[in-house]
Amino acid sequence: MNDLISVPCVLMRGGTSKGPFFLASDLPADQAERDQILLSVMGSGHPLQIDGIGGGNPVTSKVAIIGPSAVPGADVDYLFAQVRVDQQMVDTSPNCGNMLAAVGPFSIEAGLVSARGATTLVRIHNVNTGKLIEAEVPTPDGKVAYLGDASIDGVPGKAAPIALTFMDAAGARTGKLFPTGQSLEYIDGIAVTCIDCAMPMVLFDAEAIGATGNETAAELNADKSALGRIEALRMEAGRRMGMGDVSDQVTPKPVLVSKPKGNGDINVRYFMPHQCHPSLATTGAVGIATACIARNTVASRLTGLRAPPLVLSIEHPSGHLDVKLQERDGKIVAGILRTARRLFEGHVFAKPTKRLFCAA
Repeated sequence: MNDLISVPCVLMRGGTSKGPFFLASDLPADQAERDQILLSVMGSGHPLQIDGIGGGNPVTSKVAIIGPSAVPGADVDYLFAQVRVDQQMVDTSPNCGNMLAAVGPFSIEAGLVSARGATTLVRIHNVNTGKLIEAEVPTPDGKVAYLGDASIDGVPGKAAPIALTFMDAAGARTGKLFPTGQSLEYIDGIAVTCIDCAMPMVLFDAEAIGATGNETAAELNADKSALGRIEALRMEAGRRMGMGDVSDQVTPKPVLVSKPKGNGDINVRYFMPHQCHPSLATTGAVGIATACIARNTVASRLTGLRAPPLVLSIEHPSGHLDVKLQERDGKIVAGILRTARRLFEGHVFAKPTKRLFCAA
């Protein structure tokens, strides 16, 4: 017994990200009050998030909120929240495809979806974007399997495979694949592609900001000059994409593209947006791969224009990520293999908000 707020919580790894998963019914319905709970839980406003369970990095300062879906064709609603490490700020404008990998397993174990056969299909409505994603979760013997032989770059060891299919990711935030009406344009003399597919992004050649594209994430994070140029491009791209002043938003995400150094099709460095991702966001991979099959983008100018069905291999700082692209009913469907793991379950404690909320 104490003076803190106790909220049921499950900590999960989804893809190359990690964070707490909550049932929507266990959090305040009021958005402002809910966000205050999340900021307290994660310990935001400190570089180490020392007073919370956040990991001091954007990939470990993420939250998933899950509940039954009222949307036709979906089993559950998934609201993603990017909780800023350095600021008291919660951004629910983007989706997160890595955390998405854990939504299916969590939903089954929370009793929101019943296990069906050796593999259970969980249809997920992403509240952030209004898009539908299908997750195929291994459920032998009627329970979620986390152990298996699949591996993904950026995560040690092996785990059970979870297949994610983005049914129609174009225009996730703005309603248009190319929100500016152009697949290629110039910002301060630099060729860029502003694309909105699973995640709003601005793509440009790494050499345009004096980089090679082969730098480590740590090297890019230490280059303050390059970070300043990247942020200036991002701000102008956000304005052109109709997103207004994006200084307090995590989108659009800047992406440096370059020729592959290995056997991949393209090499990228993805920003979140002020730090380079140690690997690659799943949603980012979907958008980058889509740019490779679109005419006259900075990506397709590097790879050569491709046509589905195909598998595109995207190199990133930790290895590579493969995206399977198909065309179905005139829409691009993207498939990605991820893994997930349940880490702990119990209650997390938050400081009281102005209006005391007590979880059931």
